[in-house]
Amino acid sequence: MNILLTICARGGSKGIPGKNIKPLNGVPLIGYSIKMAQKIAAKLGGQLALSTDSDEIRNAASQFGLNTDYNRPESLSGDSAGKIDVIHHLITYMEDKANCEFDYIIDLDVTSPMRTLEDIEKAFDKLKGNKEALNIFSVSPASRNPYFNMVEVNDTGYAEVVKKTVSFKSRQSAPKVYDMNASFYIYRRKFFKDDHRISTTDKSLAFVMDHHCFDIDHLVDFTIMDIMMRENLLGFEI
Repeated sequence: MNILLTICARGGSKGIPGKNIKPLNGVPLIGYSIKMAQKIAAKLGGQLALSTDSDEIRNAASQFGLNTDYNRPESLSGDSAGKIDVIHHLITYMEDKANCEFDYIIDLDVTSPMRTLEDIEKAFDKLKGNKEALNIFSVSPASRNPYFNMVEVNDTGYAEVVKKTVSFKSRQSAPKVYDMNASFYIYRRKFFKDDHRISTTDKSLAFVMDHHCFDIDHLVDFTIMDIMMRENLLGFEI
């Protein structure tokens, strides 16, 4: 079984300048994903690969033992570049270099590092146990529910519940919904052969995390997570 562990991190973050290498509790943010990828490789096997357009990120990754001669093309470096295209291009490069085809791709998102090795193993087992599934991704229970307390403004200018098919009087009675927390995605190689453009398909599985997890998108997110780590409030090690 050939596994490729991908870490994708471009330069030029607008929300948090230098986000991918900004120190979080004394460690560059990308370091947490690299160290997790190394744990996965030691336990499950696999080859690590980095996709970046930044020499600063490349140098930071090398400090954690992840070196690469791959250069992300300019066409996949802008704000409009899709993550699936970025991963697919990296897979093709790594397969040509290794002269093999990978069976599974495990992608770890740099900006959502609150995951454990146990999370990855359980999700991987769930994917392998479902022969029809193309991929699995991490989710967290959502605080808002489109069947109950999420609204959109319609063409008349009035607000209405997003999911209008059935009326629910309480959040508890509404169907369970989840936030895609972007922490990790595990793909079968067939996902990319079928040329899917987004991570959600009609054959996608969700892995529900039972601990805190959120995507670092704004400076306040970074600050909150830094405090949680310094005060040992996570309850697990990343």
